[in-house]
Amino acid sequence: MSEFTTLLSGKKKEDNGSLSRRSFGSFSRFGPDVETSGVKPSGDSISNIPAVLEGHRPSMSAQADALQDGKRPSTGLRNRSRSFVQNIDGTMVSMTPLEMGRHELYEEVPFLAMSGLQKKEHSLSVAFSSYAAQIDTLETDEYMAATTGKHLDPEEKERRLSQMSLLLLDELEVDAITVTTPLIFAVLIASLLMFNTGYNISVMNAPEPFVFPGHSTTSWSMAVSSFCIGGPLGAVLAGQLADQRGRRGALMITTWLFIFGGLVQALAPSLNIVILARAIIGVASGASTVLVPIYLGELAPPNLRGVLGTMTQFVLVIGILVADLVGFVLANPTGWRYMFFLTSAMAFFQLLLTPFLLESPRWLLGRNASSTKARFIIKKLRGFRYDEEVETEVEHFLGASKSQSMQNDSDDSDEKSGGKSAMLEMFQDKKVRLLVISTLVMHAASQFSGINAVFYYSGLFFDGVIDNPLVGTTLMGAINVVATYVALLLMDKCGRRTLIMWSSAGMFVSCIVIV
Repeated sequence: MSEFTTLLSGKKKEDNGSLSRRSFGSFSRFGPDVETSGVKPSGDSISNIPAVLEGHRPSMSAQADALQDGKRPSTGLRNRSRSFVQNIDGTMVSMTPLEMGRHELYEEVPFLAMSGLQKKEHSLSVAFSSYAAQIDTLETDEYMAATTGKHLDPEEKERRLSQMSLLLLDELEVDAITVTTPLIFAVLIASLLMFNTGYNISVMNAPEPFVFPGHSTTSWSMAVSSFCIGGPLGAVLAGQLADQRGRRGALMITTWLFIFGGLVQALAPSLNIVILARAIIGVASGASTVLVPIYLGELAPPNLRGVLGTMTQFVLVIGILVADLVGFVLANPTGWRYMFFLTSAMAFFQLLLTPFLLESPRWLLGRNASSTKARFIIKKLRGFRYDEEVETEVEHFLGASKSQSMQNDSDDSDEKSGGKSAMLEMFQDKKVRLLVISTLVMHAASQFSGINAVFYYSGLFFDGVIDNPLVGTTLMGAINVVATYVALLLMDKCGRRTLIMWSSAGMFVSCIVIV
């Protein structure tokens, strides 16, 4: 443990009868000498192991003995109590309780920045800190009984349990409040991609009357919908591109697609060229929706992935609103091309920031577990000072990647060996069948409610209904931002089911009113 969490020091009787001061970690199951069997906070990553294990890192007491003998202890190691963790591939590494907690977070939280993970991240941290604090209190009581003949009274136990639990939880969640500059730039660049995606969802609404006047409804519909055709293509290609060229390389390609597509759209001599440009931008937008959660999830610590996923989702709906607001200024016969050019301008600004864009350490370690570049990036992202900290973080990356990849490989092997597909199994399982069907119906109802059509063609929908269709479009975009913000805030407090029921009821009532 760190100096702040190792609150108690004890005495151990030597063979000659003398007493030597040692940290409490020496007597704990988390202790550096691992004099008892290891503990298992959660999952299968912590295993009971023997007291003697070849090749483990020097313990605190071992370093103290080395100093007494006049030897220099290994550099880069700080005095922390340690135990051992067994990775999914069977390898053993020594870790402190806090490092064990981070190891569990890495394995349990997926490498994706997606909304709704905050509750799971916090629950895992609370569970581990509570468990470790209970072990610490129990062993403190046993040690005091063995050395002084007196147990801790209930008030002392409660006080120690509370102190240790809070200290461990604060240490585990320190990443949520400590954000380094390289991570900030990564989030900024990724957010610009999502902003551009949202901007291009709604950018065609306001300038519709001024873009090549006299166009038919069919040709305009093709210009708008070509964005939706390019989106799935970009999403399909993004995964393969990210694996081959790296996350950073894939993001760079996506940025260039936004630049090129925006320029073609702004300089288009005819509506047919606008259709082509919209398809290119659709490919870039579809790729962004896949790459951004992967990239941020692999850069950010587990405690921040849910927050970043929520933020990028929110940035997307803000992009939709900004496109509507820009229309008040540029939606005219001379300004619509500038409105389209903003796509390239935002992407070009992102391109200027790419020198600060780091490659995903997980991707680098996946290609070479000994990658020096990956370790350098991890050190910058986490703000580490010691090489030991970097190596421990590398172990977290490798262990979690191995665990998740083995689970995926197991699922794939089951299907190849004649097993049923996951989708078929869900439909045949009576316990989840109704839930799966309800989820599919809910998604279908969301599409059939016409909300996407409203986003793409709101200007035409409000034409003749209100004096200025752009006002109606902007109000709809503002309501979308507010509703998204409220949903993200209430997701963990009210529960997913409650929000789904209320939103479904809202869709039902709204559709009746429209009809």
